[in-house]
Amino acid sequence: MGNETGMAGRDWQVLLIGGASGVGKTAVSYRVAERYGVGITEVDDFQVLLEAMTTPEQLPAVHVWRTNPDSDKLADSVIVEQLLTLSRVMLPGLQAVVSNHLETQTPIVLEGDFLLPALAERTRYATLPGGARVRGVFLHEPEEEQFLRNYLLREPDRGPQIKRARVSWLHDQWLKQEAEQRGVPVVPARPWDTVLERIVATLS
Repeated sequence: MGNETGMAGRDWQVLLIGGASGVGKTAVSYRVAERYGVGITEVDDFQVLLEAMTTPEQLPAVHVWRTNPDSDKLADSVIVEQLLTLSRVMLPGLQAVVSNHLETQTPIVLEGDFLLPALAERTRYATLPGGARVRGVFLHEPEEEQFLRNYLLREPDRGPQIKRARVSWLHDQWLKQEAEQRGVPVVPARPWDTVLERIVATLS
């Protein structure tokens, strides 16, 4: 779908699509970007960039999994807190990215595990007002078993990822509660065949 059609139904400059790993963000985010005729960036790439350009001493949260190879053996709640700590560390940088797109008037979809509802709630980004120009949507999956099925479908060679599914489900529950408290829309990830239309309806 071309830019002209996409712009006709868009009143935002930056759209944040968040949710836990394995919830189905990436697949639908590219469809959303195509629907509105805008660019898309995966926030995970910023984490990779930070890891390559800093040391563990400078930003421990960014390097936590590289410097602790046995971190997958930690308690599920501890791993979730590591994810949230990294998300908070990345927040100022993501605010700058949003501000840049507001200043240049370049529309974009940002999607990823490390997006916090607090980023969508802000009224200002650097010196620029946000308001309706920055919107956020968080995908939610209520069933832990569905995360397990999603990982099996996405990465069949790795076999059942029970712990990873549990961590994603716990992360999902935290993001849902936080988004609801901050007034950021939460959209059920399923049914998948209607999720694009439901996101568009939410933004309208």
